[in-house]
Amino acid sequence: MENYYNKNDVAPVPPMGWNSYDYYNTLVNEEQVRANAEYMAKNLKDHGWEYVVIDIQWSDPDAGKRNAEGIQYIPFSRFNVDEYSRQIPAVNRFPSAANGAGFKPLADYIHSLGLKFGIHIMRGIPRFAAHDHMAIKTHDGSKVTADMIANPYSWCRWNPDMYGVDASKPYAQDYYDSIFELYAQWGVDYVKVDDICNTNAYPANPYSAEKEIEMIAHAIENCGRKMVLSLSPGPAVIEKAHHYKNYANMWRITDDFWDDWKYLKAMFERCEVWQTHVGEGNWPDCDMLPMNKLGYGWAPAEAEHKGWMCKFTKDETKTMLTLWNIFRAPLMLGTDLPQLDDYNLSLITNDEIIAMNKNPNQAYQSTPTCTEDIVSWVNECADGKSYYECYFNLSEKEQTVQMNLETGKASNIRELWEHKDYGKKAEFVIPPHGCVALKVSIEL
Repeated sequence: MENYYNKNDVAPVPPMGWNSYDYYNTLVNEEQVRANAEYMAKNLKDHGWEYVVIDIQWSDPDAGKRNAEGIQYIPFSRFNVDEYSRQIPAVNRFPSAANGAGFKPLADYIHSLGLKFGIHIMRGIPRFAAHDHMAIKTHDGSKVTADMIANPYSWCRWNPDMYGVDASKPYAQDYYDSIFELYAQWGVDYVKVDDICNTNAYPANPYSAEKEIEMIAHAIENCGRKMVLSLSPGPAVIEKAHHYKNYANMWRITDDFWDDWKYLKAMFERCEVWQTHVGEGNWPDCDMLPMNKLGYGWAPAEAEHKGWMCKFTKDETKTMLTLWNIFRAPLMLGTDLPQLDDYNLSLITNDEIIAMNKNPNQAYQSTPTCTEDIVSWVNECADGKSYYECYFNLSEKEQTVQMNLETGKASNIRELWEHKDYGKKAEFVIPPHGCVALKVSIEL
């Protein structure tokens, strides 16, 4: 059986929002989440940005201590869980979660702003719950413990919190049903599941969590609440494209993406590989958009200076945003929104650029038309009267793109970053690592 929920209902267009990881790492707290949500509601919501996503380790009360010691994930740590082995928020970081409220008060606040709420989880069940034979919730009241469904031979190489769940065991589905039942009660709209898109501890079997993806998709259907299902990390396994498309809304086509030109340049090849698998609730994910201020959570607690300014040039940032938008990738901002400068804010509120992301037609990388250093992407608009054409300079020197459409049916060339019309002829000098984003109108 396939398609456990209607992806066109859940994610009819690529999700747009903010994720805490690129700035806060494992340290984000409720005050900071609320500040980012408030900024989004005031400055970004009208442009389509709506998801507020808390990333990894939100159940860990010792995140500050770990960070001060330069440790991202505590080996064999014990974090907050309820009586059924389900992670719950650390109250010292999320005080509204006290008295068993979980993330519901925070989700309710974010919903009150007209936004949607998301969380990150690791696949599987807490290791210490299995070691301590802690209970899980079952549909029929049977007494089942975590060790009875855990697979101790399935684990994550970079985060030691979880064992995989063995889908062949009785009541394995009950565990996933129980956690998504909890998330539905909280009001969760988006779940990013990690160590599942590519289980890279097992290079000979990078899709070893295939059955857990299916159990999670079942659990979302069973919980009765629409939730975007996002799978991480990448690179996604192209041979499993059909399976991703049947069970998830988003899947990472890259490992963690950061502010380094080599990663951005490599994304063109990744997007080319995945370009035919975009649309109808299926959104190959290029990862977060690192912008402006980054990395606060990577500095020791006592460090005088925390974080860094994004290392992308202004041209590289435009290239990143242009590729993500014409490819129709999910748009998840990785930064601290209240610290955004005016320039970066202007980029992510450019509605003409964002419109490419919402275009229902499939984009494709066309044959380079200028030199071997120019890559172009094209997408026909739904109105049948125009098309998008973006040129990217991947070289280390300026490149010139000339367009003369006087002999064809095109009537106007518009540059979307400049908001400028050029008529039927235009010449663009593209700086190294830069781009132009065009909308060409057609005479009917």
